[in-house]
Amino acid sequence: MLDRQRLVDTLGEGALVERPHLFSGVVVPLSEVVFDQLTHFVTSVTNLVALPAYQAAIADRQGAGLTLMPPGVCLAFDFHVGGGAPQLIEINTNAGGSLLVTQLERAWANDAAAEQAEAALLRMFRDEWRAWQPGRPLQTVAIVDEMPEQQYLYPEFVRWQKLFEAAGIHCLICAPEHLHCDEAGRLWHGEQSIDLLYNRLTDFTLTTETCAAIHTAWQSQRSGQTSGTLVTPHPQAHAVWADKRNLQWLSDAGVLEHFGLSAAQAEAIVRCVPRTVVVTPADAEHYWSTRKQWFFKPQAGFGSRATYRGDKVTKRVFEDIMQGGYVAQTFAPPPEIVIHPSDGDEAISLKYDLRVYAYDGQIQLLAARLYQGQTTNFRTPGGGFAPVRLSVS
Repeated sequence: MLDRQRLVDTLGEGALVERPHLFSGVVVPLSEVVFDQLTHFVTSVTNLVALPAYQAAIADRQGAGLTLMPPGVCLAFDFHVGGGAPQLIEINTNAGGSLLVTQLERAWANDAAAEQAEAALLRMFRDEWRAWQPGRPLQTVAIVDEMPEQQYLYPEFVRWQKLFEAAGIHCLICAPEHLHCDEAGRLWHGEQSIDLLYNRLTDFTLTTETCAAIHTAWQSQRSGQTSGTLVTPHPQAHAVWADKRNLQWLSDAGVLEHFGLSAAQAEAIVRCVPRTVVVTPADAEHYWSTRKQWFFKPQAGFGSRATYRGDKVTKRVFEDIMQGGYVAQTFAPPPEIVIHPSDGDEAISLKYDLRVYAYDGQIQLLAARLYQGQTTNFRTPGGGFAPVRLSVS
């Protein structure tokens, strides 16, 4: 049973009161067969993004070459599961929630799993830094987001800060406009220099005015200058992993084999990715007549913003979609689970997705997110993050 007091002890009563639907009170089962498929998917797609032909395709689309650098921390894959192979919904390069899920595991008396996951998450940052600065210890981290204290997942920022501090790494939380960059590409917060910037911003290209200092540091990093601040995850990671136009390649075995993947690895990816295409105005009539089979998503979107189920989309919104900047993905319905929000309440059915946190081809942590509505949210009574348990069936 969920021990809410353990969440209060680590996150604070206020954080939970202000976020009443952050955590669900149920455990979500996952078959070992599906977990194996997820493992093979993560391994195969990690191999894919390292292939020269894949990177060349990204560079051609971006109009600029890629630079050898650390892969980027806090990668996550979101899936719908049930009724066959898991179906990838999107890839995120600054996915939130991992350290909230470890606290949730403790609240379910799964302390060993929480400690193992936190060790892997901390090691991820050390490995990222070591790949960039192999001869110098990581000393200072800045967690950066717009108005961080107003972010829904701000309690996680605080958990990250405590995790870093416990490991002897000074950590601060700040907004991007509070940083400045020197000529060496090093970011500063007042008189404090920053070794590594943990990027939680949703300006994935770092081109807004408030991100000017970080963009300068990123350009220095991109040029190969290792004396500056390491920005991670960085715009290149987003282009390689999270741009939704990539999904059209991931859903095409022929393209994947052309990039250099083996047939087996291409199959491990394609079976888990619904067919995805980039929409064009010329095909508007086709997409309108077949709209019920599609889910429309902005190429650089996040958090389910401006996404539309085809069977719910209005003609006006559809016309906006056809102006460009969208992909259409074959609709993969979310699974559902029946829960009792609290003692005595009637049972309700909630949708959920499965988030797979990974780094360097290895799965670190699993979590489900329960909700009602068209897309994932934290507004549903009984919904929120839930732990995942493997089952034999």
